[in-house]
Amino acid sequence: MGIVVIREAMFYEKLEADKVQCGLCSHRCKIAPGKRGFCRVRENRGGNLYSLIYGTVSSEAVDPIEKKPLYHFYPGSYAYSVGTVGCNFRCKHCQNWTISQTCVEDSYTRDIPPEELVERALMSGSRSVAWTYNEPTIWHEYTYESAKLAKDAGLATVYVTNGYMTPEALRHIAPRLDAANIDIKAFTEEFYHDVASAKLAPVLESSILAKELGIHVEITTLIIPKHNDSPDELRELSKWVYKNLGPDTPLHFTRFHPQYQMQDLYPTPVETLVTAHKIAKEEGMKYVYVGNVPGQEYNNTYCPSCGKLLISRGYFEVEKYEITPEKTCPKCGEKIPIVGKYAGRE
Repeated sequence: MGIVVIREAMFYEKLEADKVQCGLCSHRCKIAPGKRGFCRVRENRGGNLYSLIYGTVSSEAVDPIEKKPLYHFYPGSYAYSVGTVGCNFRCKHCQNWTISQTCVEDSYTRDIPPEELVERALMSGSRSVAWTYNEPTIWHEYTYESAKLAKDAGLATVYVTNGYMTPEALRHIAPRLDAANIDIKAFTEEFYHDVASAKLAPVLESSILAKELGIHVEITTLIIPKHNDSPDELRELSKWVYKNLGPDTPLHFTRFHPQYQMQDLYPTPVETLVTAHKIAKEEGMKYVYVGNVPGQEYNNTYCPSCGKLLISRGYFEVEKYEITPEKTCPKCGEKIPIVGKYAGRE
């Protein structure tokens, strides 16, 4: 059983009759005394809102940064990665449902204070700290304090997120957050309502704001057969990313495998992913990737100007890196938008 670590929550307002309204994520839950928000980890106790998961870690690993996936952020490096419990979505296909769709009392966890988190990250040889596996937004009190210590120690900071934080929460964490992989799960409100119990619009707004705030943003869409795989929807998504985030934004289309409450479906055909890649390139996106398909050519980075192979990747690792130290294509001189040094040169 998990140890409940209590900390008064940030971002809430007191209402009448000891109710509170949480302002951390876009659900903006109104919570009665003794009740919890949609995320299951923020509780109203006597008219005050508390986080039940400060320092509570359910999952810990040292991952290649490419696994997040972040392909243009300190390539070849490792990220000390941690997750907690709970989520502000109810995705029917969640691969980490055993931690995201539960509460802290029913989970096996350990307490890792921010200082220890940074120590463990440094000892692991990681270049960054990533809050991942479940939604980091709901862990804000912990990630905010930990991120400061991480950056003070010379580590980069990463969110792997569904993008459902409020603008005020995103603005608060932004000075301490270097990169985010934002999951745009589909490009219809119907999908978000039926599959994730959320809304699309706040995710798009967060993606734009994160870019404006100087966070390195990469976008991932898991393509699920019969749910978000139509060419028209993929084209609209690609157009939106091009217009609002820019053609240099890395766009990842990844393969679905049956999980949780969607085990009646089949894995995404590789042909569908290749079609998504083709559509996004047609719409002007320069760096489009096909993920969860080992050996697929579109898992690599090519120069958008001359087509030269610049980064060759295996499943989650860099196998060959040919971008110059000045971050240009060695063949034609095209500037390649990479944040940080390649780990092989450090």
